[in-house]
Amino acid sequence: MTRTGATGRVGIYFSDFFEVDKAALDSYGAFNVSLVNDLPLFIDPFLLFDSENAVYQGLHEQIIDYLKFLRDVSATGALTQVHIDQWFRFAEVKQNWLGFSRSGNSGNGLGTQFANTLHKNLHHVFRDFGAEKITKSSHLEKLCLLSDGVGRDHLSDFVTNLIKQFLLEYTQTFAKTHLRAELVRVVAVNRVAFNPASKRWTSGKYELPFVNGDYVILTPRDMLTRDEAWINRGDLLDGIEDVYQSIPNQQLRHQIDTYFMSRLAEDATNQERKRLAAQTVEEFPVLLDHFIRAKEDTADEAHRTSKKKVADTQAQFVDEVSRLVREHLEGTVFYTGGNSFTESMARVNFLKDVIEHKDGWRIFYINGKPITQEAHLQLLYRLTWFASRMDVNREVNNGRGPVDYKISEGNADKTLVEFKLARNTKLKTNLQNQVQIYEKANDTSSSITVILYFTDGEWTRVKKILQDLKIDKAKNIVLIDGCSTNKPSASTVK
Repeated sequence: MTRTGATGRVGIYFSDFFEVDKAALDSYGAFNVSLVNDLPLFIDPFLLFDSENAVYQGLHEQIIDYLKFLRDVSATGALTQVHIDQWFRFAEVKQNWLGFSRSGNSGNGLGTQFANTLHKNLHHVFRDFGAEKITKSSHLEKLCLLSDGVGRDHLSDFVTNLIKQFLLEYTQTFAKTHLRAELVRVVAVNRVAFNPASKRWTSGKYELPFVNGDYVILTPRDMLTRDEAWINRGDLLDGIEDVYQSIPNQQLRHQIDTYFMSRLAEDATNQERKRLAAQTVEEFPVLLDHFIRAKEDTADEAHRTSKKKVADTQAQFVDEVSRLVREHLEGTVFYTGGNSFTESMARVNFLKDVIEHKDGWRIFYINGKPITQEAHLQLLYRLTWFASRMDVNREVNNGRGPVDYKISEGNADKTLVEFKLARNTKLKTNLQNQVQIYEKANDTSSSITVILYFTDGEWTRVKKILQDLKIDKAKNIVLIDGCSTNKPSASTVK
């Protein structure tokens, strides 16, 4: 949760909670994480592989060595569920405050499905893992290319677990150098390093930043990326023709082309084309190595792209939010003693005022273009919930699909808050059905819907939808003007 210190400053980021200058983190190379909610960054193992830093290269070799161990034990065919749980399953390292958690910093970790998929792929499909002849190196990401069941969140959790010892030592060094003693504790951490001789994970003790009952792990900026790893399934399926056309073996190239093109309908949709591409990869797994080699050959672009993505995340979720908090949030008292609806609406109206009249709209633009994900608006709303007795849960799924937020005080007082972008193509359907379904599932009749628009055209579309549904006078529907031009808010125009 957020906190306010003796100076009245709102605690959101590592630098706030541990009273350390942001410049010290920048100089050390660490990302200034939010201790309110995960930020959408993760460690890309390709950046370790291609790094000029010998330590990073060693971490990548460490990851591959562990996968070779898993490959070898998978080949025995005699693994029990106990072995799979011990060697293939990992809890999320939530203390780094990075990843894809819907609320706070607690994700699902690497469960049974991931463990069984990894075991199966290593045993049946990737028996030559560690001995590839086409690529320059083995890559963990190869295991994520064949199945939708192993995605970026699994990759993030797996990599973080396998290099956890480095991250703990990296954080410990910073803590000893820059933090006051009372903000640091000696912490026993489980599953820190793998001992190949005993085939067991060992624990360790570290002096780490400690707040709100748990320790915090820092991560170097130059091993982070956002959205997708450099080697990812989406690029493979989108560029399947380029991949197989690059194969030197003419006979194999022709065979794959015939397989793909003979099954591709002239009027195939993008989704149908991707499904066929996935089938082609399963039929010709050699495509994986050729795709990876192409990614290796464009490694410089991986570093440029990731550096820009991290910089954009820094600007949007740290610098701009810090400015908003410093200029508009600090000193604000939301605690009114009201119910969940009045407190939820107070924060929505606060956001509306800051975005429309105090340059808060800047947070929704990256390189001059408006955001395309509703999650950005959701996260900003979460950062306004401080100094409140209310329980704030994000993406609560009560059987009818997830709702953005449920604000509650006990079972009798609950308010649901939904955030939508006006450009959402399903906006009308969502407004017509979604909130009513959520209210029924959560046993509450109290809800708020917030719609953010960026152009006059989007505002016109939203107003028409509201009028068609006869809810244009509803007091629990709030429109927020995110336009970058200085003009009166269209949502106030009658």
